[in-house]
Amino acid sequence: METIVMEHIRLPKVENVRLIDTVTSRRASVGTLYLTATHTIFVENETEILTETWVLHSLVFSVEKQASTTTGCPLLVRCKNFQVLQFVIPQERDCHDVHVSLLHLSRPEHYEELYCFSYNANSDREDRRKAWDFINLKAEYSRMGLPNHLWKLTPANHHYKVSDTYPADLYVPKSATPPVIMGSSKFRSRGRFPTLSYYYKENHAAICRSSQPLSGFSARCLEDEQMLEAIVRSNPRSDFMYVVDTRPKLNAMANRAAGKGYENEDNYSNIKFHFVGIENIHVMRNSLQKMLEVSEAHFPSMSYFLEGLESSGWLKHIKAVVDAGVFITKAIAEEGISVLVHCSDGWDRTAQVCSVASVLLDPYYRTLKGLMVLIERDWVSFGHKFSHRNNHLNGDPKEVSPVIDQFLECVWQLSEQFPCAFEYNERFLITIHHHVYSCQYGNFIGNNQKERTELGLQEKTHSLWTYLWKNRTDYINPLYRPDHSQTQGVLRPLTAPYCFKFWGALYNRFDRGIHPRQSVMEYLMAIREETQQLEEQLASHEMKILNVEKQQKKSVNLETNMFDRSPAVWASPPSNSSVGLANTPGDYSGLGGFLKSPYQQKEPENSLLILPWPQELRKPTDPDLSTNGDDQESGIAGLSCLSPPNEESAKDPDSDETAYSAA
Repeated sequence: METIVMEHIRLPKVENVRLIDTVTSRRASVGTLYLTATHTIFVENETEILTETWVLHSLVFSVEKQASTTTGCPLLVRCKNFQVLQFVIPQERDCHDVHVSLLHLSRPEHYEELYCFSYNANSDREDRRKAWDFINLKAEYSRMGLPNHLWKLTPANHHYKVSDTYPADLYVPKSATPPVIMGSSKFRSRGRFPTLSYYYKENHAAICRSSQPLSGFSARCLEDEQMLEAIVRSNPRSDFMYVVDTRPKLNAMANRAAGKGYENEDNYSNIKFHFVGIENIHVMRNSLQKMLEVSEAHFPSMSYFLEGLESSGWLKHIKAVVDAGVFITKAIAEEGISVLVHCSDGWDRTAQVCSVASVLLDPYYRTLKGLMVLIERDWVSFGHKFSHRNNHLNGDPKEVSPVIDQFLECVWQLSEQFPCAFEYNERFLITIHHHVYSCQYGNFIGNNQKERTELGLQEKTHSLWTYLWKNRTDYINPLYRPDHSQTQGVLRPLTAPYCFKFWGALYNRFDRGIHPRQSVMEYLMAIREETQQLEEQLASHEMKILNVEKQQKKSVNLETNMFDRSPAVWASPPSNSSVGLANTPGDYSGLGGFLKSPYQQKEPENSLLILPWPQELRKPTDPDLSTNGDDQESGIAGLSCLSPPNEESAKDPDSDETAYSAA
């Protein structure tokens, strides 16, 4: 397959290429541009220290060949991690060849062309297999207290015979019989019947998820009604449940006209219906594009930036997702009422809302491993369409949407309100975001569990989670306190508009020179790492002192034994003899320097041990976030302790809402 990829490279090397800094006005870098099977590499040749910029082809979102100028032909490369590179290639013919090559390299036709299938992490097959076992969803459901007398593991979807987009292992109410499950699946879009996502064992309330019912204006299904009734009965503390439709009501009604829609409260006893109003994937895609146009502007004025951010609607959409999570959290934790969540097909907005509610409800998901487990459960396992939404393969651009980007930003917004409640820092979230798009690891390849099994990802690719866990010291939040009141129990965030911020550390982390050079969090991490370094130095000094003291004792014992064998030396001379002066402690100072005169000045008891101060703060290494050759496998800008992350700097596939996407 690598041979096929290499055939796309028309021109592997171009010299005298200029790399323009699109944000600042500093002089362009001149160097050589290389195209390989996996990366575009720019090597600057005007500096004494070799400077390299590596960009994964899978991270390239668009390549635009601009009009030629007297200095050359510009080529604008925009990346999915919000890096923007502008090359000026001397010859237009060369620019054309590079442009065509990058278009093919960044839009592979087959999964086997993706980087994860050629990436080698220097581990054998057995280590690779064990790495995939690091996240165990059966253990996660066991942590929740499942199965129990209320919920059971059903074999209904083994071999994906009920829904090919659902995982094989699903939890349903104990009273749900196979005919009820099968009948409900036939009445739900894509066969995605109601099943458990999160179980709150403190009061037995549960978050369940599904797709929309195929109800139209009047259709009903007895088995589907029985399925929801079984969910209600599985919570002994409540006699009804909420059904949360995450779509705007207008969109849901449009789907109803197409034979789909939402639950009719007249047909379903003991439910209360609630619309949330999160927009569809088309609106989100356009919103992100508008926001990026504002954030990438050259030295924007404050009014331009704020007005552009408001008109993009991006933070309004983030707030809508958080609001939905807060509603579900209150229903579960405060009212003790179970909730069924769905959108159209149940793999975009449903995943966002269920996972945000889980973060608010359970402190475990606010830890490093807990967030990995949550993403694996609600996104990977339950069939979020990563390959379509993140544009991994050459496909329909209308399928692309920043759905998981919004979830990660929701988590970041919550961490800003509760800085002591999250074990991980924003670097952890940014690294996950990067690898959702990088295709370096196999975790986010494919659109559902069945596809991933058929691709043999666990046998052929590496897992991101073990890499993150091995480097977890880089992702620890220095403010995290396991025993803090914020850390334990349920989070109750404020959702007023002023509580939501622009995440410059993600969207502008490659910009240089226009943002503060260091965030508070990065500064705290630098202090923590410097403290750790000083503690290591102190331990080293203490060990050296201990060794010196041992050597002193050995030498004193040796000298003492020597004089013990010569008693005449220690015989007391006459008091009036001058030889007596030789018996003063000072005269034995030559015995290796280990005998100290009692007349020497004592060291002050409160004296300080002065340790050498480092010349500069030590930068943490993040092999996956470096453009200076630190990790040539990944090739994105580094997130150092001295710099903020921003300095490193037709048919709706989610629903039938196409006609309403502009609304």
